[in-house]
Amino acid sequence: MRKLHWMIKLVRMAAILFVLLACLVVFWYTPFYSNLIVKALDQFVPIEVNRVAAKSQQMASLTDTEDLEPGSDEWIARQAYLTVVEDAIKHQNSQALALIQARYKVLQADIQKEQAEEDESQEKPHIPLMLKPENATSEVQATFAKIDVAELLTQNSDDDKALMDKYVHFLKSYQIAESAEQLSVDQQVYKDIALIQNQNEDKKRTLSQPYAIVVVGGGLTLDKNQKDIIVNDYTRLRLETTLKIRKATKLPIVLSGVEAPYMQKWLNARGVDANLLENSSMNTCENTRFSSLLLQKKGGAPTVLLVTDRYHMPRTRRLFALNGVETIAVEAPMPTQLTEWKPSKLNYDHSRRANYEMLATIRDVLFGTSGCREVP
Repeated sequence: MRKLHWMIKLVRMAAILFVLLACLVVFWYTPFYSNLIVKALDQFVPIEVNRVAAKSQQMASLTDTEDLEPGSDEWIARQAYLTVVEDAIKHQNSQALALIQARYKVLQADIQKEQAEEDESQEKPHIPLMLKPENATSEVQATFAKIDVAELLTQNSDDDKALMDKYVHFLKSYQIAESAEQLSVDQQVYKDIALIQNQNEDKKRTLSQPYAIVVVGGGLTLDKNQKDIIVNDYTRLRLETTLKIRKATKLPIVLSGVEAPYMQKWLNARGVDANLLENSSMNTCENTRFSSLLLQKKGGAPTVLLVTDRYHMPRTRRLFALNGVETIAVEAPMPTQLTEWKPSKLNYDHSRRANYEMLATIRDVLFGTSGCREVP
């Protein structure tokens, strides 16, 4: 069989690629493409991102009440103790509280003893109070060369979980010389029970009760007179959605983005006051970061109703979660509606929006939120 000329192979490959590209272009103009991208974003950036925020809030509440370094052995032991106490409360086993507390005191003593022995065995780096100029650089480098920075920064979650399980087993099974009847419960146990109950109440409230409505701006445009600046269709539809949920919830409204003053004016013209403005953000990352800071300054809002379009929603929820705020999605409509299967510019508008959010999400996940200012 005679071999094909390389030019023919090249033409065939080009023709196949052209056909595939043409099929993709046709697919872009269907209602199926944008729906497929949204489903992919929901899977790639899970909607249940609230777990990230919940974990952040839980750690913050623990460090507020306990003078322990998060991640240390004592901190893990404390959480194991609270877990075992909560389990005893659930099973109405109040007699075991004194025993659990006694075991916890033994565990604390063991951890402190191990820590003291470890501190004594380790050679502490000597840093002179004053170095000669000619030897300063070399001596400092020699001192810090002994410290494994990577080891200090690495947190092995698997090891922490194993240590947590070990401590829970200790608190449930360690043999104390005295019986439960001989042990007395001090006031600290009741404080710990109150702490557990408060945390549980906070979790229920966080998951079920939003504290505010956050509206992310979608852009501005010129009015018909080509002079006045007004909100564009994306922002207008988000504000119309906000009016509906504000009427039902009576929650305060946070307007986020450089569009915020114009959004406030639009709402005021319809009889709604919105006085919480975050008008410094220039992108989605800054929207979430600066809005979270504003909410913290106003007393905190662990859960909010988030208003934006369906394509923008997964990425925005992820970024809010990373800033410690849980979100309940309220999708605002797009300026154009998807049509039935046929070539349509309206469908392409959705596909273009979906492509942008897909690429932005990949960028955020792989390379972080570059170009995002820390403070407004």
